[in-house]
Amino acid sequence: MPKLYEYFGLIIMFYANEHEPVHVHGKFQGSESRAEIIVLDGVVSEIRYSTVAGRAPLGTNEMRYFKEIVSARADDIVAKWIDFFVLHKPITPERITRRLK
Repeated sequence: MPKLYEYFGLIIMFYANEHEPVHVHGKFQGSESRAEIIVLDGVVSEIRYSTVAGRAPLGTNEMRYFKEIVSARADDIVAKWIDFFVLHKPITPERITRRLK
């Protein structure tokens, strides 16, 4: 499972056997939520957040961090999705230690 980012303890990742649409999972201490990135004509048009079946959703603070990073890095997430799932390139995780806004 490729880890994309670590952001204030929150892990942003793909599962290795993912499917379209482009989406990432945010995990923190056993809780997990999902962000689906909608791309229309090559442009990110919407981000939809949801829970993951069988997992407690992210808490309020972690969900805020999850939304911050997914919003700030949506284009990069789409590029990493293509690199990993289409071009079969490895993903190098990034640890972010400053707040994104």
